[in-house]
Amino acid sequence: MGRRKGRAISGWIIIDKPAGPTSTAVVNKVRWALNAAKAGHAGTLDPAATGVLAVALGEATKTVPYITDALKCYRFTVRLGQATNTDDAEGEVIDTSDSRPTDDDIIAALPAFRGEIMQVPPKFSAVKIDGERAYALARDDEEFEIAARPLWVESLDLIERPDADTVVLEMVCGKGGYVRSIARDLGQALGCLGHVVTLRRTWSGPFDADNGISMEQVEELAHTPALDDYLQPLEIGLADLEQARCAAGAATRLKNGNPASVICPHAEFGETVWASDNGQPVAIGTYMGGELHPTRVFNL
Repeated sequence: MGRRKGRAISGWIIIDKPAGPTSTAVVNKVRWALNAAKAGHAGTLDPAATGVLAVALGEATKTVPYITDALKCYRFTVRLGQATNTDDAEGEVIDTSDSRPTDDDIIAALPAFRGEIMQVPPKFSAVKIDGERAYALARDDEEFEIAARPLWVESLDLIERPDADTVVLEMVCGKGGYVRSIARDLGQALGCLGHVVTLRRTWSGPFDADNGISMEQVEELAHTPALDDYLQPLEIGLADLEQARCAAGAATRLKNGNPASVICPHAEFGETVWASDNGQPVAIGTYMGGELHPTRVFNL
């Protein structure tokens, strides 16, 4: 395979994604605009969703798993009284209800969706069923079941109730959460049905939508140094890990994939940490009594 051409730039660009494009389309546009050799993202957003899409460039792609595992915050609007086949406004209405809960009913139902819960992803999702994407099976009207999977929900709160048919909620959750499933299951629990109308990811790990740039800005500043100014350092993606400092000569050993001495007073044996040399990220690995055993090495 030929090497992909482009600049070897590393870091993060935080996009405030508009409704419409897929997450992959956003990444491709950012990579084109920066002429970057390598890019990826930390956590897909549905095309209709807006908010934080953290695009990793170059060596920052090695830190993506740590952002994917971090907590994320979603603010979303649920339309009560209607179930759709996609659990959002894109789909067809498959059931309706005249029942409408009070605000107190909604508040009383929310605790069941907090903490460690079991969640069944929507049928129109990228979950794989016997090697096939669920949405492909759903489009073909195939009958299939999706297994429930655990999800950590840190918080789920009622933000406002604009009218009898509409409720705005905010959820902070861990990896792999489907907001559409929350809307569907809450609607069922309340006996009134429900689906997501709007969805915005306000923050993801260390990244905030308010600090994101728009796709218009990306287009406008494409191929100019001004776009590089929005590049955030790779190590922001490692904010949840302890930082170790390389002892003399350790950086070279780590870069070659060998264990080396590091100084990390707050790390416990077996903890995943990252090591820096003069402030520059060198490696991520397992801390074992004064030594870092590298699992990922940065070529900066």
